[in-house]
This record gives sequence, C-alpha cells and structure tokens, in this order.
Amino acid sequence: MSKTKYRFTHDEVRVIVIALVELKNQLIAEGRYTDAVDELLVRFVD
Repeated sequence: MSKTKYRFTHDEVRVIVIALVELKNQLIAEGRYTDAVDELLVRFVD
C-alpha cells in the first residue's frame, strides 16, 4: 500500500482545522470519543 501525499494551501489547512475542531466539539458534547479527530488535528497542525 503506497502513501499518497497531498499538498494544501494555508487557507485549505485553516478550513480543515476549523472543521475538525467543530467536529471534536460536537463529539465531546455527545460524550463520544475524539481519538480519530485528535490524530487528524495533529497531522494538520504539524
């Protein structure tokens, strides 16, 4: 299995991070796990 690399602009990364944070907040409000969202946030913020 090959790993595909994607390149995002600064604005695209900003939109993705905002969407992930909103999803994380929604999951927290529902009392669900946020592990997968946390992993994605780490990848996009690095």
